[in-house]
Formats: sequence, structure tokens, C-alpha cells
Amino acid sequence: MALYKLALLGFGNVGRAFANLLLRKRTELKQRYEVTFVVTGISTRKHGNVVNPSGVDLTGALELVRSGRSVNLVTTSLVVDGQDFIRKCGADVLFETTPVNHQTGQPAIDYIRTALEQGMHVVTANKGPVVHAYRELTELAQSKGRKFFFESAVMDGAPIFSLFRSALPAVRLNGFRGLLNSTTNLILTRMESGESFEAAVKYAQSIGLAETDPTADVEGWDAAVKVAALATVLMEAPLLPQQVDRTGIQGITPEMVRDAKASGKRWKLVCSAERNGEGVRGHVAPEQVPLSSPLYGVEGSSSIVEFKTDTLSSLSIVEGNPGPDTTAYGLLADFLNAVRDG
Repeated sequence: MALYKLALLGFGNVGRAFANLLLRKRTELKQRYEVTFVVTGISTRKHGNVVNPSGVDLTGALELVRSGRSVNLVTTSLVVDGQDFIRKCGADVLFETTPVNHQTGQPAIDYIRTALEQGMHVVTANKGPVVHAYRELTELAQSKGRKFFFESAVMDGAPIFSLFRSALPAVRLNGFRGLLNSTTNLILTRMESGESFEAAVKYAQSIGLAETDPTADVEGWDAAVKVAALATVLMEAPLLPQQVDRTGIQGITPEMVRDAKASGKRWKLVCSAERNGEGVRGHVAPEQVPLSSPLYGVEGSSSIVEFKTDTLSSLSIVEGNPGPDTTAYGLLADFLNAVRDG
């Protein structure tokens, strides 16, 4: 029976969903996988930090945050910042769920680098380090005999990166096409029912899907980062979000949505990449999708990606209405795969 010390860097919606999933799956992890765990540290932006080598009361920490109090109430070690937290938490596995920086990937890259240098496996839901430092962090992990996994970075808990890593050996990915941003898909779906763009955005914000500032979603930046991540990892072609041809949905009007619907089509923010000579070209732009397309029937906050490979002409993965719980599952799956492989 293996005991793993876990640290949670980031304790927002995803971090708390993951904590609840760990508690719910504790018995199953022990009985089916002979994996037990203790959380030795939690670091938050709004509610302080806690480090306890003997184990943090995870249920108590969740309740403290739920009631708006600080987790510092249960700390046994003073923590200065994220780097200090990583060095003091004494974990075997770091779960990094800090906010994404589309432009540079920082400070998450430095957090992950420090954790790997400390001999930890690292599991992240953060797209930034994948697109800005994938090769560096992967090579560092290998040199330390550790794992750097990031299933939740694209399409939450859907097995995309792990699918190509283990289940599809000797496959060359030639391109992909899909709907990778849940917020824009929900906005366009609601506009089909007569809502204005502004009202649809407000609804997405009200359910916690869109940020207070929805720019990253509606202008296509989040989608571009995901295109870059898939191309960088699965097509072995480093691509930055700034290199993705990008157009958002802010120019789509209710009249355009009605006209498309009348002609049997639907507006979707389509994400794609294809090999272009020795490199890869990425695209994010609104398109009118016909009924014959597998993208047509994907509504609301659901996502889809269709892969074109040299051996399988078409392989699609659809994820229905994801949320923090599905992202949390991606973290859990990466944890189990990391410790079993390691």
C-alpha cells in the first residue's frame, strides 16, 4: 500500500472540486489501486496557506473556505509565497490549478519547475505551461524520474493527451477540428433561442462559466491557447497562441444566427490545426457549420474534437457540459497514471 503526500497549489472552484473528489474516492483508491494519500499543504489566493507535514484536515479546510474564512487557522508553518509553499509542503505530488496566463504561462511555469526540481510529480490544469514550456518541463520531469501531466488543460477530464500517450501508439496526428471553448458554444446556442449577445454573455457569467471579463473567451484567446497546446503536444509542433490565426465571436449578431439557422446551419467557434509543410498552422474563427458536420449537434457548454490521423481517418471525442467536477477528474486520472507509471 503506497502513501502519497499531496499539495494543492490553487484552491478555487477546480481545486475545491478536486479536494471533494479525493474525499469521495478515498476508499476506492485504497481498495482498487492500493493508493492512500494525505494532503500536506493547500495554497490559496484569497484564503491563505496551510502546510502540515502530518496532514491537513481536508474537510475542515473546505469548510473554512466555504464560510469565507482563512485556511491559516489550521497552519503549522508560515508560508511567504507560492515558491515557498512548494519548498515547504513536502509533497510527492503537486496539483497546480492557478489562473492561466495566456501570454507567458507564468508564474505557473516557475511553480512547476520548482516542484519537479524538488522531486515531485506535477499535475496541472493550466494551459499556459503546456504551450510556453512543454518541452523544457517534460525533459526536466524525465531527468528527475517524475511525471508532468496536464489532462485537464484541454476539454477538462476527457482523455485526450493520455489517449495519444498510451492508447494510440504509432499514430501520426495530421490535424484536428473541434469546439474547444465551452463559453462561446453556450453563448451561440442561447443566441439561437433569441437572446442577444450581451444577455447570453451575462448568463454564462451568472453560472460561473464565463469570467467577469469575458474577453479571453469571446475574442478567441482561450480557444487559441488550446489549439496551441494540442498542436505542441500531439503534433510535436511547438505553437504559441499568438501564432494561431484568431477571430472571436463578438461580431456575430442575432440576425446572422437567425439567417444561418434558416439555412440549416449553425454558427460555431471552430478550432483547428493542420500540418503545413514542416510546421503546423492553427485557426480559431466562427464558421457556419452544416447539419452533416459532427460539430453541428454539439450544444450548450459541450465540447468536441475530431482528430485526423495517418491510421484512423476520423476519431472524435465529445464531452457533455463540463464543469469543475470534470476538470477535477482529469487531475485525479493524471495522479493515478503518474504514480502507477512512476
